Amino acid sequence: MTDLHPATFDIAGTFTVNRIGFGAMRLADGDIWAGPSDRAGAVAVLRRAVELGVNLIDTADAYGLGANEELIAEALHPYRDDLVIVTKAGVCRPGPSLEEWIPLGRPEYLRQQAELSLRRLRLDHIDVFMLHRVDPAVPLADQVGALKQLQEEGKIRAIGLSEVDVAQIEEASTIAPIAAVQNLYNLTSRHHEAVVDHCESAGIAFMPFFPIAVGEHAKRDGGPVARVAKEIGATPAQVALAWLLHRSPVVTPIPGTTSVAHLEENVAARDVRLGDAELATLAEGI
Repeated sequence: MTDLHPATFDIAGTFTVNRIGFGAMRLADGDIWAGPSDRAGAVAVLRRAVELGVNLIDTADAYGLGANEELIAEALHPYRDDLVIVTKAGVCRPGPSLEEWIPLGRPEYLRQQAELSLRRLRLDHIDVFMLHRVDPAVPLADQVGALKQLQEEGKIRAIGLSEVDVAQIEEASTIAPIAAVQNLYNLTSRHHEAVVDHCESAGIAFMPFFPIAVGEHAKRDGGPVARVAKEIGATPAQVALAWLLHRSPVVTPIPGTTSVAHLEENVAARDVRLGDAELATLAEGI
């Protein structure tokens, strides 16, 4: 039987986080200009997450156009001492569709958004501030350099990148230490394997978003995820999260939900064991 995965990871050697965080994007499910349609429910989910030991909360200035950050402050401020807040800047949203998100990495814009995030989150510094997308129209050195300057000023503690490849991480690392990377990665979307391996070798936290996208592999009774879930007495979502935790000790999934019940199910995946046979089934079936 494979040993139980490490329970925590130290981001930048400074922030010890439990290895299932919470991605708050799903809470911005209402009008993007106004925030969640069920504000009380969203607040309850955030507070329950912290009660369950979640101490990594991920958000962005683009979620609800800032309303998501304000929601987190409403629910959780004053923050518990061990709570780590991750937020991002670097895209603008002229409309509600994800396809309408446009990279915007001009240094003055990133600085402006960091200041606004500080205000909305009611913080004097941001624990991890991430470049939401690399702007191809702006030199990466200028984008990461803006974050480095904010770090030197004490406004952010650690720097992260989102949706990047290994070459971009290596280039950014020549400008400032990179503490975290957030890419799309799950059982059925493994095109960032090289990034996971690089993060592990460099001691960089890897925060996969959309970590429970198991699709038809879970819906089919004979699919690998469904089979493993049945064999070990877990749900398909828990198997997907447990696989990520076993994939590398630097992986810290950030599943999101608007449901307290689903939140509790996700957090319980920390205790799910996958043996060598189960891992082999998942590896060969997807």
